[in-house]
Amino acid sequence: MAFNYKKWNILMGWGVFLLSLLVYTLTVEPTVSFWDSGEYIASSAKLQIAHPPGAPLLQMIGAFFAQFALEADQVAKMVNYMSVLSSAFTILFLFWTITNLTKKLVAKNGAFTDNKAFMVLTSGLVGSLTYTFSDSFWFNAVETEVYAMASLIIALLIYLGIRWTDDLDEPRGNRWLLLITFIIGLTFGVQFMGFLAIPTIVLMYFFKKHKSMSPKKFIVANIVAIGILLLIFKFSLTYVLKLFGWSEVFFVNNFGLPFNSGTILMGLFLITLFWMGLRYTKNKGFVNANTSILALAFLFMGFSTWLMMPIRANAHVVINENDPSDARALLAYYNREQYPSAESPFYGAYYSNRFGDFGEPMDDKPKYEKDEALGRYVVANKYKDANQKPDKRHVGLLPRLWSDQHAENYIAYFGPLDFEVKPKFKGNKEIAQTIAQIKTGFQNGDLDASDYVRALETLDEYITVHPPTLWQNLEYMLSYQFGYMYFRYLMWNFTGRQNDLQGRYDGNGEWLSGIQFLDEARLGNQKYLPQDDLKNKARNTYYFLPLILGLLGLVFQLSKNPKQFWVFFVFFLFTGLAIQFYTNPTIFQPRERDYSLVGSFYVFSLWIGMGVYGLYEMVKSLGRYRIVSRGLAVICLACAPVLMAFQNWDDHDRSNKFTARAAAKAYLDSVQENAGGILFTIGDIDTFPLWYAQDIENYRTDVRVVVSGYLSTDWYIDQMKRKAHESDAIPSQMTHDKYHYGARDVVYYRPIQGLKDKRWEIKDFMNWIASDHPRTKIGYLFESNGADLSQYSDYTKELVYYPTNKIRIPVNKENVLSSGLVKAEDADLIVDYIDIDLPETGLTKNRIMMLDVLANNDWQRPIYFSGGSYDDAEYIWMKDYLQLEGLAYKLIPIKTPNNNSIELGRIDTELMYQKVMDWEWGNSGSPEIYHDPETRKHFGVIVRSTVGRLTEQLIREGKVDKARHIVELIMEKVPVEYYGHYVFVEPYLDGYYKIGETTKARELFYFLKSKYQDKLKYIGSLTLDRQYDNVEGLLRAIEGYKRILGIVESNHDNEILEKEVEEFNEALSKFELLEERT
Repeated sequence: MAFNYKKWNILMGWGVFLLSLLVYTLTVEPTVSFWDSGEYIASSAKLQIAHPPGAPLLQMIGAFFAQFALEADQVAKMVNYMSVLSSAFTILFLFWTITNLTKKLVAKNGAFTDNKAFMVLTSGLVGSLTYTFSDSFWFNAVETEVYAMASLIIALLIYLGIRWTDDLDEPRGNRWLLLITFIIGLTFGVQFMGFLAIPTIVLMYFFKKHKSMSPKKFIVANIVAIGILLLIFKFSLTYVLKLFGWSEVFFVNNFGLPFNSGTILMGLFLITLFWMGLRYTKNKGFVNANTSILALAFLFMGFSTWLMMPIRANAHVVINENDPSDARALLAYYNREQYPSAESPFYGAYYSNRFGDFGEPMDDKPKYEKDEALGRYVVANKYKDANQKPDKRHVGLLPRLWSDQHAENYIAYFGPLDFEVKPKFKGNKEIAQTIAQIKTGFQNGDLDASDYVRALETLDEYITVHPPTLWQNLEYMLSYQFGYMYFRYLMWNFTGRQNDLQGRYDGNGEWLSGIQFLDEARLGNQKYLPQDDLKNKARNTYYFLPLILGLLGLVFQLSKNPKQFWVFFVFFLFTGLAIQFYTNPTIFQPRERDYSLVGSFYVFSLWIGMGVYGLYEMVKSLGRYRIVSRGLAVICLACAPVLMAFQNWDDHDRSNKFTARAAAKAYLDSVQENAGGILFTIGDIDTFPLWYAQDIENYRTDVRVVVSGYLSTDWYIDQMKRKAHESDAIPSQMTHDKYHYGARDVVYYRPIQGLKDKRWEIKDFMNWIASDHPRTKIGYLFESNGADLSQYSDYTKELVYYPTNKIRIPVNKENVLSSGLVKAEDADLIVDYIDIDLPETGLTKNRIMMLDVLANNDWQRPIYFSGGSYDDAEYIWMKDYLQLEGLAYKLIPIKTPNNNSIELGRIDTELMYQKVMDWEWGNSGSPEIYHDPETRKHFGVIVRSTVGRLTEQLIREGKVDKARHIVELIMEKVPVEYYGHYVFVEPYLDGYYKIGETTKARELFYFLKSKYQDKLKYIGSLTLDRQYDNVEGLLRAIEGYKRILGIVESNHDNEILEKEVEEFNEALSKFELLEERT
């Protein structure tokens, strides 16, 4: 019986779909995870507005999946299944893509035999399953994020592109083009990665139409392909939104029409234009023109998912980031205007502009707002000359080193900025000596990068700082952006991974092969690695096997069909290196970014599939075709997907992990219940899980969560001044006209004689800040000093300043006690007022609003801070007036000086004890779950550090039994062997001694000692040069070892102390490096 290739191709495609669906279903996260997942789940299930640039299609599909949840706590899992299903369909289309392309390569000349058919199907099987079990793709497949659906769109577009070009000469072949353009339009509603398939589809079409290829045609084809990508990605939706924005303002302001009339009229105009174009071209028989207009119409239909944004924004949903309620706001949302970025990846300012002079003034963008009273749009901000261009000396080609916020790391890892003395100070010996000391000190390591930056800023008056050279920018691009942030990730996926710790040029997060001599050449001795490294679940090794198969496939495709190879090589470049070039990432991102490069890994998996057939061509003559092909299929399956599944399963299995939800509930439970509590959080990681808990599980909706960073935006302040769930608006006197875009973005400190030493009550201070009286404006100061006001822009003259930075917050003791902020028995500790000193530079809008809340709250509602920041401003400059309650810090009018920057505030042991004992723990102590880095850090570290302080305080107060309960609870729920970060275990070691559990204390001491000895043994096995490279890790291990010995000593455990000290000294005596440092 003849082999039915078509049937088996379909069946095996659905087979890999079902297998991948099963794998992802078994390993999917059952609830919220850290980072963006909480935001996407909440905004999907309730059709709200997530962070720019938005994902309305993803959210609408997520809302559909959410309907299948029987209970509120199942919503997250159902929405996570959207990623599961998207990823499984990606594997389906990848399989069919591999088989289609490979068949074309091998059936081009000669018959398509059964053995060829078998190996083509095997190629599809190996390639698609390799991608199924690849590190980054699997990570995306089991949580709610945009990348799983974006991968599906990529796979679908490539598959449709192949089908279009296959049927190009058929009578209805262009039906595929219409579907392609519609999917491209839908891409705007998910994630922009899908657009990168456009050049590939264009090249497929071009090569199908042009059998012969001259160099000129080849160059033109590539230029056209990139041009179409730019046209669609950068200009299509951008200019459509600009057109709608212009139309809305034009018709409302010039014809007095109601709001939204201009948008509706422009929509009707475009629909009419399409209808007329289609009718005309059909009547005239212009087939290509008709198809082009249809394709454009389908593209616009894909755009239509964005209609959800203004509709839901105008409904004032709780999560409404950037409030894209009209076309202009939608355009700003689409362009991600709130995020800092380089002006251009090709030309712009370097980070050295931080040390340059002010550039020429330039206009800001006019911000249109609705004036309901006038029934028209008005420009809210004074935008003329409101901004400044960078210093021309610090602008140039390829601004890779661009972010002034990362100056220290740029200098530390890519060399210092050069500088010279300004001409007028060149004869000054003191300055010359200071500069020589700075340069020599940095070169010798006596000064670090932070010291160097401070020196540049301190000497600003005397020196001229030079920008980084073009070579430094190129070195950063090649070494960090392409090497560390792309090639390292590629190797993770197809060679192996060292561990799950984020790499910061510190020996962590490297790729690993499993071939010892090769790994040792790059990473040092692998024989004496610490047990923590060896047992890290993300330590996965594939011995280069998938990588070799991929390279074989690349060569095989190139040799068989250079055109086909080029099509996919371009796709590989665009989804890998081009992303890194365009996004221009700064050094050391908040987390690893491999998940955004899965499109590139998709192509490499395609090559892995082709590599199977390439290998078959090399070995088919070794025996009977049937035996060789079957044997090779088994070997290739074992060497790539099976090996990767075996290695990767334990660190990709997120089933039964509830730690992010547990952390969110613990934060919310830290807040006083039903008292109108306000919880200030800092960023995404400590906020999004809370949004999920409140929006989806309706948990502690009485708490008002306020993201301090978002208070820099008028749209967020507007939302905070409205009721949300069961929580009332924030107390505030600032009205919209006082904080709209361009108003009080920064207020500056300008001391005035007679006022600068006077301490203002906070209410008076806020009255000054909110006032529009001329005296409060910078222009008034200029005029008072005899300046020519015509030299200054209206924006500058309208800037507000504060004449004193000394603020007093009166304490309403009656409100403090009646609201339960402080217990009655502590009433005598309440102070009459709190004095704070504000910065002598200025205040950003978010700090103004935090002061506004404080001024108008009058101690009626409890105010909490999520912690995790060393910045005094995050605590409204009142770190000495905090009380730790669970995971959050409550602001109370009782002074508690802090011993250090970590241990903040007093502790009410009875209150906090009860909170901790009532927490949900979410399987945190289970040995069956994967304790990923976010769980270890954002759950384990925070819980250990805060509850460790409770343990210490309970012991001080003689509450030994409760201290014992807490120590045992933490040892059970945050087991030391799974969470690392051993410095935060020390309070529990001390606690065991203090509560009389000497045996358990010793067991814990021996465990910790073994970890530090492991580290010392490993570093001691390295060459002296590598020891120097690991000196920080060495010193941390020594200090940790010394601290636990100190705990043994302070608790008078003399029975083991002498022996342990000898062992410690012996371990240190083996380090020649330490003798040299001494």
